[in-house]
Amino acid sequence: MKSKYFIDSHCHIEKAIHGGYLNDWLQNAHKEDVGRVIAVGTSSQDWLLYQKAACEHPESIAYTVGLHPCNIEIGAWVSVLGDIENFFSNEIPPVAIGEIGLDYFHLPKDASVAEKLKSEQKEAFSAQLALAAQLACPVVVHSRGAFEDCLSVVDHSGVDWQKVVFHCFAEGSQEMRALNERGGRGSFTGVVTYKNADNVREALLEQGLDRLMIETDAPYLAPVPHRGKPNEPAYIPHIAESCARVLSVGIQDIKNILFDNTVAFFNL
Repeated sequence: MKSKYFIDSHCHIEKAIHGGYLNDWLQNAHKEDVGRVIAVGTSSQDWLLYQKAACEHPESIAYTVGLHPCNIEIGAWVSVLGDIENFFSNEIPPVAIGEIGLDYFHLPKDASVAEKLKSEQKEAFSAQLALAAQLACPVVVHSRGAFEDCLSVVDHSGVDWQKVVFHCFAEGSQEMRALNERGGRGSFTGVVTYKNADNVREALLEQGLDRLMIETDAPYLAPVPHRGKPNEPAYIPHIAESCARVLSVGIQDIKNILFDNTVAFFNL
């Protein structure tokens, strides 16, 4: 039986690798009983980096590959996606495709260019979902300002909704209900600790424990009491403690539940 620990189900470690402090991050995490992190790919520039890190730290790092919607370039993304499937034949394959999805928050101001980019984001999202359906692997979804469209694209993809997580869930209880009714889940970041995030805590209550996962999204969105500073996986317990308070469960109980949910979802 595995000894249960916290898992950071979604973080970005490329700055830690390039900055030479990945080992410090991992040591800090282990001191806080964060035994594993999932490094989530966003472009071809980090996929090989994360695969190498997973090979060097197989007990501590798992990784995903995916083309983030903000990295979709008009007319240039198709050839990039061709590389994703190759990673799944490696000795240490990715544990999911992601993060993929739609981002309408960062669209250009020119309306015609924005519409073209939205269309290509949907095409790239659909193409990656099709591969995920073929591989029967989990999917990590990025949705910003595009929740309904993300639901629609996944609905038409053939992907098993039980293999879908909307990371950094920042919507409310109604949206969480729509996601859960399909079989999907949301994952919570340090935002759940923020004073003005009542809607996120309501979504947390709506989903409950059965599908709960948490993440740092490091180096972004550091939880209270580290808000405003660079985030790192060692801060996962702050997020877990906040979730435990909202859901009225003990910290050891929520650690066990989070471990079981995350291991099962990503087949760790």
